[in-house]
Amino acid sequence: MTLIKSISGIRGTIGGKTEENLTPLDAVKFAAAYGLWLKEQTKKEKLTVVIGRDARLSGEMIQNLVSSTLIGLGIDVIDLGLSTTPTVEIAVPLEKADGGIILTASHNPKQWNALKLLNSKGEFLNGEEGKKILKIAEKEDFSFAEVDELGKITINDSYIDIHIDEVLDLPLVDAEKIKAAKFKIVVDGVNSTGGIAIPKLLKELGVEVVELYCEPNGQFPHNPEPLKEHLSDICELVVKEKADLGIVVDPDVDRLAFITNEGEMFGEEYTLVACADYVLGKTKGNTVSNMSSSRALRDVTEKHGGTYEASAVGEVNVVTLMKTNKAIIGGEGNGGIIYPESHYGRDALVGVGLFLTHLAEKGISVSELRAGYPSYFMSKKKIALTPSLDVDAILKAIEEKYANENLTTVDGVKIDFPENWVHLRKSNTEPIIRIYTEAKSQKEADSLADKFIAEIKEIARL
Repeated sequence: MTLIKSISGIRGTIGGKTEENLTPLDAVKFAAAYGLWLKEQTKKEKLTVVIGRDARLSGEMIQNLVSSTLIGLGIDVIDLGLSTTPTVEIAVPLEKADGGIILTASHNPKQWNALKLLNSKGEFLNGEEGKKILKIAEKEDFSFAEVDELGKITINDSYIDIHIDEVLDLPLVDAEKIKAAKFKIVVDGVNSTGGIAIPKLLKELGVEVVELYCEPNGQFPHNPEPLKEHLSDICELVVKEKADLGIVVDPDVDRLAFITNEGEMFGEEYTLVACADYVLGKTKGNTVSNMSSSRALRDVTEKHGGTYEASAVGEVNVVTLMKTNKAIIGGEGNGGIIYPESHYGRDALVGVGLFLTHLAEKGISVSELRAGYPSYFMSKKKIALTPSLDVDAILKAIEEKYANENLTTVDGVKIDFPENWVHLRKSNTEPIIRIYTEAKSQKEADSLADKFIAEIKEIARL
């Protein structure tokens, strides 16, 4: 059982001992630390925080604990109930709130939950802000409000509809073209809030929807990370239904993957590539993704005359570089689309709107669209961490061994070979080392990953 405190928030498994897992006491402690940090930042008399959650089984319990803690600090809470990460992100500035908390462990299995923390812009906190909150939590020097100063809860369950309206209002989302295309789409909502939001959006766009696992009961029918090995059911159903494509999201709806009309993975890396191709074809500009993402985005960006840059892994790092580089679209190769015209956060709803407009304009199948992009293949593997494993020492040894290669250590170790690359890093969200590779064939990508796994094991004497 695990508790991880990182740039991605406070994340852990439910149950077990405090300080080792995300227990009720830990939820209260970190919610209190966030609330006190907000008070220090704003110096305002009255603060407001927006809270929403995905449908995982522990969500209601954690939300009650977090909301009550904030109220106890004298902070008002706007409760969105079942929601999505991007929905909470857009709600914070629309409500003129001082911050937001999303209760979701994103792609992690059902035993996990997390507090993902937002600033007043509805954007994730940076590393320095996160460290301050952790320091407040460690001290546990909390001072709560007197009875007459307690906060209050306001329930607002309209924000998924507001979010959909925001997507439909984007200039590059053409609802009429999508309606005219008469798409039939299968949706896998992994029994979380994507099962509410994505079918609603598609129906507004005139799409015939076939729902698969769209009951938001938190009983994930498969591993919720939208990877090929977890998605055999929707791949089969797309073919059976003779659908134009399939749409898959993770539990909090910030990652987006497509299934082709032939029942094959479009490739989660190519979600961003396709959306960027469409946006760059309409608006000249630059792009950003993290350094674990495909080279295909670089190729597409340069084809349109733009500049591509890579950031360290983590949404806040991508957003920071996007602002510096004036990128008009960016994100992460895990299916995360960040489109500043909407907001600076990964958003599967925005991705759906852009992708379907692109597909409708092209007038071709999803398989044909995919075939038109540079062909790269990725391997995404991992090694579980143990207390005896010194990750920093392992990465340092790899760095020294490959010192003569094109190497960067901004985030773990990434080695860019002429025909392929490997990125080794400690995960922000799980107790693992991630080994990502990319090459011109799947066999080559897998072989490269296996080679580095063997080297890590040799260094660590596993």
